[in-house]
This record gives sequence, structure tokens and C-alpha cells, in this order.
Amino acid sequence: MAARKKNSSAFTEEEMPQVSVSDDGVSRYLHLGTPWVQGSMKLKAPFEIDLEYVQRMMAWLLFVEPESVAERHAVQLGLGAAALTKFHYKKLKMHTTAIEINPLVVNICRNWFKLPPDNDMLEVVLGDASMEILKSRWQGVVDALQVDLYDHNAAAPVLDSVEFYNDCRNMLTPEGAMTVNLFGRASSYQRSLEKIMQAFGEGHVWAFKPTREGNTIVLAQRVSTPLTRDELVVRAEAVQARWDLPASKWLKVFKQVEVTPST
Repeated sequence: MAARKKNSSAFTEEEMPQVSVSDDGVSRYLHLGTPWVQGSMKLKAPFEIDLEYVQRMMAWLLFVEPESVAERHAVQLGLGAAALTKFHYKKLKMHTTAIEINPLVVNICRNWFKLPPDNDMLEVVLGDASMEILKSRWQGVVDALQVDLYDHNAAAPVLDSVEFYNDCRNMLTPEGAMTVNLFGRASSYQRSLEKIMQAFGEGHVWAFKPTREGNTIVLAQRVSTPLTRDELVVRAEAVQARWDLPASKWLKVFKQVEVTPST
């Protein structure tokens, strides 16, 4: 095994949280040893995205031509209940990769959340994201990178350093974007936002207002895409029509971070 970086998320086998599943008759939920919901699936629509904050992680679609989506590559750091992985693969028809450290999560997703087996267009990599993303195969080839790396207590991101966000930036194509789920107190969010801004630069970062549950999605572009508000409205309408995501509503709570946060 390669030497761990200081921001490694690696666990020993004994430290891996237990994985459990619950149903309420409408949705199925993933838990990692606590009552916290780590992901969900609509029982009657298993390939749609159930949770609002997860839907918002698809905001990268606003910045690319809809006709080009199927030609792109999506990567998720953290599998969760496989909602993003399934949506990119099944709905968007994209080359899709998920990197997940816990083999129990992968097994649960295969057996309970309808995650398809690996094939030429879908791959689940079992490993520590902080080390896996340094490999040459990921450099400059990812168009949509989603980061949702919380421990079983959902207290703070497992990987949340300037170094890590720099590594994420290096994975992206020129048109690529990263979306990150930041959950927790305002002070925790501000610290994470500052690190993302340091890695990506002012003018490259957008943020949603938090959901009712406290999830704030931040989007960072490798190269800033100069779109007017009217152009974003047209893109949002196209995303909503093609993939049934509430993209038009996103624009009411989504804006560019214009001022570098104070340190």
C-alpha cells in the first residue's frame, strides 16, 4: 500500500462503519452505523435523484452544451447510496466512475440500491479517494467531479484541505467542474469555502443557499465559463426538460462567489 498523505481518509478494516438500510414505503435509506441518512432511493423510481441537495450537485450541467453530455466522464468521490453514480450512468449515458473506500457500501448498493455491475461505461473503484485521485489515469480527464465525503457522524468532510481541492482541480478537463456537499455549521462552511477558493481562484466558484437540512452545494470550475444570466436561464430550461431536474429553481438560490472570503 502506498504511503498515506496527511489528509488521507483511509480506515482500517476494524474502523469501517457498519452499513444498514431502512425503508419508509416511499424511499430506501442508507445509514453508516448511525441514524444519519447517508443516501436514499425512491422505490418506484430507483434511477432518479431523491434528495434535494444531491440534485443540486448536478449543477455542472448548466455550464456545458446538453448535446455534449453523453461524451463526457463523471467521477464521484464517495458512493453513498449510488444516486449520482446511477443518474450519470443510466440517465445521462456517461462514462461514470465512483471511488469508495468501504466495501460494505459497495455491496449494499449492488444488492439494495440497484447499482448495476461494472462494465465498459461504469466502474466502482474500491480505495482511498485522497490517494486514488493522484494516479495519472485521472489527471485532466474528468468533466464532472462530485465530492461527498462525510464520515458516519456527518460532522465534517473527511477530506477538506487546500491540498485536496488542488488535487481535485487537477483531475478536471478545461470545461470540467467540481461540486461539493458541505454540511454543518456556518463556520465550518466558511472554512471549507476559503480552501476551495484558494485552490480554484476567485471567479471560478459558485454556491447554493443551504437546503432546509443544512447542506450547501459549492461548484468550482477549472476555467470560468462566461455565461450571462439569460444564457443560464436557457441552459436551466434545457436541463429541466431533458432530465427532469429542478434546474430553473436552482437559479433562484445559486450565484457566483464574487468576493474572496477573508482568512
